[in-house]
Amino acid sequence: MASPAHEPESKQYLEAQLQATLNLIPAHTWYANPSGGLTYVNKRQADYLGLPEDHPLRSGMDTGAAWDSHLTFLHPDDQEHTRRIWSECLRTGSTIELSFRVRNGEGAYRWFLCRAEPVRAVNGTLLCWIGVNLDIEERKQAEFELRRSKVHLADAQKLSRTGCVGMERSTKRIFWSEEAARIYGYPPGTEPTPELILQRSHPDDVGLLKEVLERAAQGVNDFDWEHRLLMPDGSIKHLHDLAHCFRDEAGNEEIVGAIMDISERKVAEEAIRRSEAYLAEAQKLSHTGSFGWKVSSGEIFWSDETFRIFECDLKTKPTLEFVLLRVHPDDRELVQQQIDRATRDGEGFGLEHRLQLPGGSIKHVRVTAHPSRDRAGNIEFVGAVTDITDQRRAEESVRESEAYLAEAQKLSHTGSWAWSPEQDIRYWSEESYRVLGFDPQNGLPRKEEYYRRIHPGDQPGFMELIGAAIRDKTDWEADYRIVHPDGPVRDIHVVGHPVLSTSGRLVEFVGTVIDVTERKRAEEELRRSEMELRETLDFAPQLIAVYGSNRERLYVNRVGLEYAGVTLGQWQQTQAQGAFVHPADRQRELNYFASAQLNGAVGQLELRLRKGDGSYHWFLARYNSVRDTNGQIRRWYVSCTDIEDRKRAEEKLRQENVALREEIDETSMFEEIVGTSPALQSVLSRISAVAPSDSTVLISGETGTGKELVARAIHRRSSRGSRAFVSVNCAAIPRDLILSELFGHEKGAFTGATRRRIGRFELAHGGTIFLDEVGELLPDTQVALLRVLQEREFERVGGSHLIHVDVRVVAATNRDLKAAVANGTFRPDLFYRLNVFPVEVPRLRERKEDILMLAEYFVQRYGKRAGKNIRSIDKKTLDLLQAYYWPGNIRELQNVIERSVILSSGEMFSVDEAWLSKETVAPQLRVDGKRQDEPRTEREIIEAALAEAKGRISGPSGAAAKLGIPPSTLDHRIKTLKIDKTKFKFRGATGYLVESGARSKPPQ
Repeated sequence: MASPAHEPESKQYLEAQLQATLNLIPAHTWYANPSGGLTYVNKRQADYLGLPEDHPLRSGMDTGAAWDSHLTFLHPDDQEHTRRIWSECLRTGSTIELSFRVRNGEGAYRWFLCRAEPVRAVNGTLLCWIGVNLDIEERKQAEFELRRSKVHLADAQKLSRTGCVGMERSTKRIFWSEEAARIYGYPPGTEPTPELILQRSHPDDVGLLKEVLERAAQGVNDFDWEHRLLMPDGSIKHLHDLAHCFRDEAGNEEIVGAIMDISERKVAEEAIRRSEAYLAEAQKLSHTGSFGWKVSSGEIFWSDETFRIFECDLKTKPTLEFVLLRVHPDDRELVQQQIDRATRDGEGFGLEHRLQLPGGSIKHVRVTAHPSRDRAGNIEFVGAVTDITDQRRAEESVRESEAYLAEAQKLSHTGSWAWSPEQDIRYWSEESYRVLGFDPQNGLPRKEEYYRRIHPGDQPGFMELIGAAIRDKTDWEADYRIVHPDGPVRDIHVVGHPVLSTSGRLVEFVGTVIDVTERKRAEEELRRSEMELRETLDFAPQLIAVYGSNRERLYVNRVGLEYAGVTLGQWQQTQAQGAFVHPADRQRELNYFASAQLNGAVGQLELRLRKGDGSYHWFLARYNSVRDTNGQIRRWYVSCTDIEDRKRAEEKLRQENVALREEIDETSMFEEIVGTSPALQSVLSRISAVAPSDSTVLISGETGTGKELVARAIHRRSSRGSRAFVSVNCAAIPRDLILSELFGHEKGAFTGATRRRIGRFELAHGGTIFLDEVGELLPDTQVALLRVLQEREFERVGGSHLIHVDVRVVAATNRDLKAAVANGTFRPDLFYRLNVFPVEVPRLRERKEDILMLAEYFVQRYGKRAGKNIRSIDKKTLDLLQAYYWPGNIRELQNVIERSVILSSGEMFSVDEAWLSKETVAPQLRVDGKRQDEPRTEREIIEAALAEAKGRISGPSGAAAKLGIPPSTLDHRIKTLKIDKTKFKFRGATGYLVESGARSKPPQ
């Protein structure tokens, strides 16, 4: 360590070395005293600051200036910030790093990054501060340009509604610009994720967007697609997305792209399409097409409607030659002249001509065109072609109709006229001359001549009417008599209508004059007939009313008036329709009468009518119409017969039937499950026990025993009875579709799955699903069904979301599932899940005591459906039904009875014996003291019974008793099968039947 005497010299030496070192550093360097006062700057910084050669900072002379006095070299905006940071570092003795702008000798500023650290002695004493100022002007300029470009980019994106988006292939991380977030409706700074993007996607486009994201993750390079967003407020945005994949210098793959909001463009395009559609529709409706014709080039442009008018394909190129080819030959020269004139003079034109089309049809068209010139002075015509064929036909029709009108006036004896109070008679049609008895050859008569023809008794009233019509300027009509010159008097009906000017002045009257002589006579005759008819109706015991064509009240007979307690005038003045009908029957009566008015059909209706004392009686109302020669309804006659006693009897019978039905329902309590046999009652008891629970039920039994009816009965008597009952026949659905049928599928799950489909289990949610023929399910379907029974949830085919269902399962089968489990075709765990509560439906042959009740039930049902009144069942038929084996169970019985009802023609029901199968009859009959367990032919069974009974039919030991059927039925079957019962009266010693000396074994 140097001695104190040499300390200043040593310090000067160190400072000299430090200054030499700082000058060697290619940056602005400096050091300051412990209090922060700037003591020395190297030559590079001194030159930058423009310090003179003798400046103390160049030599390192500590002038004792305040530490912040040198802040004047900094930009005014940076001084306060630098003072605050430097002051904190002096207080704490910590390292400093900050940036500021420094003024050079010429007064300009540049950015510098300042780093300074304290230098301490071994004992920790602060010796000085050494710092380095690095020129970062170019970096600052680059940062400024970057910020400005980002601002410009953000503004450009906002103005163009285009956002940036990207994805890092390795991390699948998505990033986007603020405008992209705004487009998606999220606040700026929101971190994008696939979930957020899919959340905004339109439901119909979610699949497309998922596919795009998956392709992006898999490395597809370029993307260009359009899709929609469904915003929270319900609005829809249309987006156009572009993306490209590139690889940076480090080899990392990244997808960048742009999201453009094209909603306004889409709206504009839709508006353009709509306006074009409206224009095309307007042209189509008005049969007016547009065209353009460039005279210099000869080009012609047509709208779609113009092509339709010329009846040519849209691919046809229109030319002047083609136009002239379609013009009618008689008009071709006229059209050619117009084309030449327009080409020469360049003036607008308009003309009408005909088109002769390829099929030979003729069209009339009107062509108008207006010229315009482009910048080069070339003429172009723009015009319209209007199909006026209908107009020309209408004009022709008007001309024809005028001729038809004249003929019609002649046939109807109706003339038309026009008369002006100021100018006298102005027009009479030919029929007016004939009706009023004037000669057309003499021209229009004067008003005075016309008045003199009116019957003297009608002249004063007619003149007064005409005067009022002129004064009031109103419509008028009158009936009067006209006296023809040759003596006959005719009845005339005249109608007049005023024609007024725009100022309201009466110009003239126009109208019609009709010879109603024959009609007047017919009306008089009708009135006389009606008086005679009324007298006749008054003697009828029924209530009879007569109405007009629009149901206006005309007459009701004496019996009707006495019943209603009103006079004829009171009845006629009653305005409300159906006023005397019971309120509960009124609408039905109004509807019936309205229907009858439309078709004019004769019919009848039962309703209640109010009596004078306010009580109601039932009546059978019959309606009949009277038509004129033109088929128009003129009168309605309604005859009402009192059926009060009959209705009371019917009501009494109905109540008795209701009581009987209630009694039957109390016995069975099960809709269409008919029967009282012990075997069936046992099943019904089990149904009643299990129905209120949610337990799974397995119903077994032969085909046709009514397993589905049992399932429906369980459902209706459960708490789910008001919800869905979904039935599935597992044997009727193809193997490839059974899973989709039961559990549904998602769109695209397999070929042909064009949309999502709801399965039967979802449809049955909250209710019951009935799985019929469950034993036919394949192993893979059994596994899926087992999961539903265990977990009460499943996935749709092609789906990934679990669906929970609340469903009660009722299954049915005609197979032996235990045997199927034993041979491995049915899963044991599924069997135990289904067999929670087994119900076995008995075969019909095990409940024969129900056959009579079932037969009566089916006969009543199908008889009512066929509109037949079947009162009883033939006894032989009952015996036959009782004796039959019924291999098809109730379904076979039902089909046989339905077929018999269709062919039945009387009140007695019978069944053709030939319809019952002869191959199988009742088994388990005792023949030769042994039970025959296998079904055999009917002939063999009967012959075996006859052999055991030695040919006897009736009696306790007879064949009928052994077979358990009536003797008459057995006798009938023997005759039908042509069995010789006499040959069974003797037996051989061996026990075999003996027939004509030959032996034959008894039937096996």
